[in-house]
Amino acid sequence: MKEKEVTDKRQLRSIKTRQKLLEAAKEVFLEEGFQKATISQMIKKAEVGYGTAYVHFEGKEDILIVLMEDVMGKFYEIAEISFYPKSKEEAEKIIQKQAYSFLKMAETERRMLQIFEQAIGISSAVSEKWKSIREKFIQRISKDISYAQENGLARKELNHELVARGWFFMNEMYLWDIVRNERQESVEEIAKTITAVYTRGLYL
Repeated sequence: MKEKEVTDKRQLRSIKTRQKLLEAAKEVFLEEGFQKATISQMIKKAEVGYGTAYVHFEGKEDILIVLMEDVMGKFYEIAEISFYPKSKEEAEKIIQKQAYSFLKMAETERRMLQIFEQAIGISSAVSEKWKSIREKFIQRISKDISYAQENGLARKELNHELVARGWFFMNEMYLWDIVRNERQESVEEIAKTITAVYTRGLYL
């Protein structure tokens, strides 16, 4: 067998092992919660060796961070929706759709987000990861605001980064409310209300 084929097979096996560990870890986290979950439980469920597991991950925090990146990647796809409005009305329509999709995703991913919230409160590594994810969203929103300002749709005197930060924090607050089942209003009503408040303050 050629050396490249051997290398390719090893890489494929390594990818499959890593995926098995992530899937097993997700099950354990959902069953046990972040605090009670152990990497030993995950390794046992994945049916891989301890040495093999530690080649891929240093511990349960490391695994949860990867799971967090995967889940929040779905949210980030919403933030990346094409944003080139020609009017305030068009901008409001796009933003409301984004807010609705973002909060609806919080309902869909509620159980994993509950685990993330537990971990953020306990683990400094997970907390730092959440902060970096948050900053990525804020920078993306800031870019959209800059576009609107440059094209005469939004107030140029407003600091786009500060506005972006405020808009993300508003969405994040409702995201956690939804995760904790603390809201009686529908996602549609929340999205419509916060979008109206945001766009009427920012757009001309």
